[in-house]
Amino acid sequence: MISDRQTLSILQACAHVGVSRRTIYNWINSGKVEYVRTAGGAVRIFADSLWRDPASARSLAAAVVSQPPVETA
Repeated sequence: MISDRQTLSILQACAHVGVSRRTIYNWINSGKVEYVRTAGGAVRIFADSLWRDPASARSLAAAVVSQPPVETA
């Protein structure tokens, strides 16, 4: 299944939100952000789950639109 939702690597999510990798992992473990694992095992964060404010999520999605979509198995 191919998702049309924009995803970010852990490091990209850190840079966009201004937090550490540990914080992102804490958010994953507590269910605060949605994520997917790629076929290779990498974690990708759904950009629209980083913020509850839809306007912020749209601006982030526009910033990463040049990235190719991630296919998940």
